[in-house]
Amino acid sequence: MFTKILLATDGSEHSQRAIEQTIKMVNPYKEQVEIELVYSVDGDGSKSDILKYGDADTATIKRKERFLETIQNIESNGIEANIMILHGEPAETIISYANERAYDCVVVGSRGRNKFQTLMLGSVSHKLMKYIKAPVMVVK
Repeated sequence: MFTKILLATDGSEHSQRAIEQTIKMVNPYKEQVEIELVYSVDGDGSKSDILKYGDADTATIKRKERFLETIQNIESNGIEANIMILHGEPAETIISYANERAYDCVVVGSRGRNKFQTLMLGSVSHKLMKYIKAPVMVVK
């Protein structure tokens, strides 16, 4: 049974499916489960948000607000949840964060890329599966 789950999200449709699957997966044990959503902001996204909102503190608040509905949805199912905003290249940042903590499972949505893009760029979900020490579930 997984009781401490890291759910990597970027707010996309793929991430939403991962969230829904995680809720289903832990539902029988929901009183004993804690889900931590993690969102990693890369340099370009950080600069863009600061320009949009005026300062780093406001940008952080706005990022957390973006996931407020998701947190409320998880908690409405009787599951404890919180959000952590990280800064850096998403794959590397999430790998480091996950490996520094004792998660039972890491859940991430898959990302639709064509074969060439995947070959040249790789995918965050593939990197997480390869380098995170805990079990990783990729949800299509």
